Amino acid sequence: LSGCDSGFGQATARHLDIMGFRVFASVLDLQSPGAQELRRSCSPRLTLLQMDLTKSDDIQRVLQHIQAHTNSTGLWGLVNNAGFNDTIADAELSPLGKFRACMEVNFFGSLELTKGLLPLLRSAGGRIVTVSSPAGDMPFPCLAAYGTSKAALSLLMDTFRSELQPWGIKVSLILPGYYKTGTTCDPAFWNLQKQRLLASLPQELLQAYGEDYVEEINQQFIQFMKVAVEDLSAVVNSITDGLLAANPAVRYYPGQGLGIMYFIHRYLPYFVRDLFLKGFFINPKLPRALRREHHNDVKK
Repeated sequence: LSGCDSGFGQATARHLDIMGFRVFASVLDLQSPGAQELRRSCSPRLTLLQMDLTKSDDIQRVLQHIQAHTNSTGLWGLVNNAGFNDTIADAELSPLGKFRACMEVNFFGSLELTKGLLPLLRSAGGRIVTVSSPAGDMPFPCLAAYGTSKAALSLLMDTFRSELQPWGIKVSLILPGYYKTGTTCDPAFWNLQKQRLLASLPQELLQAYGEDYVEEINQQFIQFMKVAVEDLSAVVNSITDGLLAANPAVRYYPGQGLGIMYFIHRYLPYFVRDLFLKGFFINPKLPRALRREHHNDVKK
């Protein structure tokens, strides 16, 4: 189970431990408050492992540990939960490095971990449950770096689902609504990210869009945080069902409003879908270079 420092990973690790399972829970930092909370609240069955999904050495070390402890039994379930995003901005304003960082954690890290554990999962005819995001299915404004990495992850898991069927491995995707996890709802964190983004933007881009444009996106996102759900149980229950149900769903949609969102996405015209996502999430103001007052200033 990856990404147990906070949020879904931490809650799921605790839930599975209470149910009596042997859980290998990976955290970014063994001394983090989340890791210490798991030590305090879980049984000695739970094993905490340090792993940074961007570091192949970390992944290999975790793979060796799990192999050594499950060789005779195989591994019943893998939960790919670790996720990363620290950018809320238009694709043009998001540095290339941010796209790469999201891909490293959300896609390549999960791919390497999954491939490494497949021999153990095949021997047990086990399960793979992966937390993706509706942002991987729909073009949420200002989430391109995160969304494209989750789109790649979702397609990868769908491919695994098809290819691993003969081995008896069942693969499920979890596509949660907006929940309060980790730094996702910390305004101070996002304000800092906004300042860093503004400092890194080329002058020409900053002129074209305007600093107030980036400020407005950040304000709207901080406003959107108020709809974040604190009770993570719907997601934990979906992950657990993916691991234990005789016939788990291919996709789980825990969270409010996802039904209407996917209905609009699948059946209504593109312009309606775009309007809905802007109304629901972030509706950026017009970039500076396109505003009437800017054109008037230029004419003067």
